[in-house]
This record gives sequence, C-alpha cells and structure tokens, in this order.
Amino acid sequence: MIKEVKLLKNKSINSLILSIEHFNRPFDIGRVESTLILMDHAFEMLLKSSLLHRGGSIRKAGDPQTIGFDACLRAGLSDGKVKFLDEEDVIAIQTINTLRDAAQHHLLDISEQHLYIQAQLGLSMFRKIHKDVFNEELYAVLPKRVLPLSTQPPIDINLLYENEVNEIRDLLRPRRRKNTEAIAKLRSLAITEGAIQGNKIQPTNRELGKLAGDIRRNKKWEDIFPGVASMKLTSKGYGHSIDLRFTKNDGIPINVVPEGTPGATVVGIRKVNELDFYNLSARKLAEKIGVTEPKVRAIILLNNLRADKDCYKEFKIGKTIFKRYSQKVMEKIGIIMSQKGFSLPDTWKKAREKKLV
Repeated sequence: MIKEVKLLKNKSINSLILSIEHFNRPFDIGRVESTLILMDHAFEMLLKSSLLHRGGSIRKAGDPQTIGFDACLRAGLSDGKVKFLDEEDVIAIQTINTLRDAAQHHLLDISEQHLYIQAQLGLSMFRKIHKDVFNEELYAVLPKRVLPLSTQPPIDINLLYENEVNEIRDLLRPRRRKNTEAIAKLRSLAITEGAIQGNKIQPTNRELGKLAGDIRRNKKWEDIFPGVASMKLTSKGYGHSIDLRFTKNDGIPINVVPEGTPGATVVGIRKVNELDFYNLSARKLAEKIGVTEPKVRAIILLNNLRADKDCYKEFKIGKTIFKRYSQKVMEKIGIIMSQKGFSLPDTWKKAREKKLV
C-alpha cells in the first residue's frame, strides 16, 4: 500500500470513529452537525484512498487540487478499472453527503431514529467498501465499542416516514401554530428524498410549503416521497453491529445522472431522458469535430469508444436501431486527436485494414 493511500485510509477511519463518538455523546450540542460532517469526511477520505489503491487518480491533469466528493463517487461507480461501488451504495453515501450539506450550511432538524439509520447505514457502507477494496474487515481496525448506539431501536425507513409525516400533519393542524417546527422537521425528509431522486440542491421554502400542503390534504406519504418509497432497508447482524443497506424495490431503475447536470447527484431513481443525453448522430458528431463521418467512425471503433456507456448507446424504435453518441465522446476524441503521434490518415488506414469501416 503506497503511503498516500495509507494516510488517507487512516484519516477516513479516524473521522469515522469521531463521527460515531459524536453520535453517542450524552448531550445534543452540535451533535447532529458533527456526526454528519465527520461521517461525510470519512467517506471522502475512504473514496480517495480506494481510488488510488485500485490504480485510479484523484487529480485531474494539471490541477493541483484533488477531485471532489461527487467525482470520487462517479469514478468508484463508473470507472471500469477501479469500480468498487454499485448504484445502491452511491444512493446511501450521497444521502449522507446531502444531509451533511444542509447541516453544515443551513438548518437541519432530523429525528433521532432517522439520524440513527443514517449513522448505521454509513457504518455498514464504510465496512463494505473497506472490505471490498482493502480485503480487511473493519472490526480489525476499530475497537469493538465503536458503534452507533441508540435507546430507540432502528425501524423500517418506510415506517419512519409514515410516523414522521403523521407528526408533521399534527403540527400543521389549525390553531396549533407550529408551521415553523413542521417545516424544519420536513426538511430532513425532503433532503433524503431529493438525494434518492438525484437532486443535490436543498429544497426551497416554497417546495417545503408545497409538501406541507400535500400533508395537510392527507396525501399518502408514498406519493409525497416516491423515492423513499422505492427503497427499503435490509439488515443482518455481523459481529457486534447491524449491517444496514439500502436496496431498491423490484422493477425500480436507478440511473447514472449525466456528469455536469446542474444541481444533480451522481445517481437517482428519476428517469433520465437518454435521448437528450445521447443527442449526436454520427453525422452531427463528424460536423462538430470537423472530419468526415467515416473517419470519425474509424477513430471511435479503433479506440473502442462504443464500449463506453457514457459515450454511446443504441436505441431501438420499432425495427430500426439508432446509434447515438453523447457530448462526452467529443471530449475523448479530442484527447485522442491531440496525442503526440496521432495521424488521421494512419487511423483511417488501420481501420480499413481491420475492416472496421
């Protein structure tokens, strides 16, 4: 293990221990904020150490700064040579990250049971990544007492949402004058829903007001928070702890949100309009790059760019298959063409010799 990996990994474990310590503190001063901030930091350090350990990079060429949290998640999910995450892992981690954002930069009123679920979910995800990447059980480097403890046992997240929506509805009853308390309580539920849906931007007061109106009108919680309703928590015991995981309900797709989408997380259950993402035909792509269509196809096929799901996808409409490219492929072709020794005539010749065009 190289030194940078080891140092980042140790920092991640230290932050994890501190996060759980703050969760278990017997007083509430700064408890929620410190628990989420330290848990979030633990994951960023773990993701970066994992990427480096798998042979990936945490810096873009020429940039002295390391990549951010979302870029780490995207690489751990999508980069074939280093991949160590699945979509459900990312849902759990980006939920913690989005809750941390609210706790650090604004206001967050989160119930004890909800905070417990996030802390236990975080510990389980950390353990899974640590084992998958470093082939080492987490309890080998943590004292056995380092566990999130609660006087209220964990419950199903669906039941949690049902109970919390009922409490908010009670606060919103006429003459109670508890609207401010209701909105504050609603914020943590809306943030978790947004993270599952693929939204990173915090809910506005107007959006929270609309949700409050839905609750007043006795709308079902599953219709108000469809993202949460599409997920479930599974648990099993390991050692002295509970292994808690998000799993999607059958038939619910989780999509990778295109990189650069404003205000979006890495994945979400919302339906991504793929035709908007893969919006280039081969002819349009050739026009933008400034070469002929056969020659741009030669570059693509020789460099196996059609195997990159961020660059290429085929759509079948009726009996016709449409081959479409994303804006991402333009960036990759630009890098290829700018490499020293690249020759378009040579590329064309090789593609013809291999009968690719």
